[in-house]
Amino acid sequence: MEVLWLSEEDVKSVLEIDSAIEAVRGAFRDHALGRTQMPPKPYLYFPKYQGDLRTMPAYLEDLDFAGVKIVNVHPQNPERGLPTVMALLVLNSPQNGAPLAVMGATHLTNMRTGAAGAVAARQLARPDSEVVGLVGAGAQARTQLLALSRVFKIGKVIVSDRSLESSRALIKDARAFLDCEYVATDSRQEACDCDILITTTPSRSPVVKEDWIRPGTHINAIGADAKGKQELESALTAKALLVVDDMAQAVHSGEVNVPLAQGLLKPEQIHAQIGEVLVGQKPGRTSREEITIFDSTGLAIQDVAVGTQVYHSARRSGRGTALPFI
Repeated sequence: MEVLWLSEEDVKSVLEIDSAIEAVRGAFRDHALGRTQMPPKPYLYFPKYQGDLRTMPAYLEDLDFAGVKIVNVHPQNPERGLPTVMALLVLNSPQNGAPLAVMGATHLTNMRTGAAGAVAARQLARPDSEVVGLVGAGAQARTQLLALSRVFKIGKVIVSDRSLESSRALIKDARAFLDCEYVATDSRQEACDCDILITTTPSRSPVVKEDWIRPGTHINAIGADAKGKQELESALTAKALLVVDDMAQAVHSGEVNVPLAQGLLKPEQIHAQIGEVLVGQKPGRTSREEITIFDSTGLAIQDVAVGTQVYHSARRSGRGTALPFI
């Protein structure tokens, strides 16, 4: 028996954003239809290093693939010359439990998260949205913009980060896949003057205020993925049409976790899971003036769906290294 090892470079060589979007859309739909298994992800917290480690198992019945991702979040890593997020995915055969592949999943995590943002915005943003605001200019911001560029005609992008240098670096990179007007700013409020707002910070206090958001805006809240994290003012979250990726995970670790704990939001105010909107079980946006929020915590079903796609593509193209297992 052999296991296929796929490095980050191997994964990058076969993973395209369009196919990631389709894989994530399918995973969300299957989740709504009860065709997945996904236990809540457990966390290990490392307070003295200001980081954490989570494991994320899932099984997608229609794909007939299972897997577990191990992923960290250490916001101070860039100061150490390391990515904030690093991940490893193991794919297993449901038939016999054997490991089929082990792959670097840092790029995969960025891509599947960007794909989720595009799937949600397609359902919740106004179809004629053309101005995108980014609060945060890291790797997640890039893949969010990359994926959005596949489903909207974007005419302007406003990038805000604590570092103008980071904003300019993102813009330079983004010009390779999106030709439009770009603005780099150190004002988060300026970035909020948009049709679709993307927040990708690890903040534990709001970085976006309620009165900065104009009617009709859609927000992809990406950064909050652990208890206590929050990017949006609670009053903003409470007034919007709220859609989460997974209810159980979101109330524990998503953008909604803080306003729920504060008593400023009730669980019944969460409108739907994104899969329910995709399959027509719940409606999406109901008016042009409505503010909508997609609370993305990142799901293991996304990792397994995209990882399965990577595995098949790598096998077809001969990428990776076969390693003996038994």
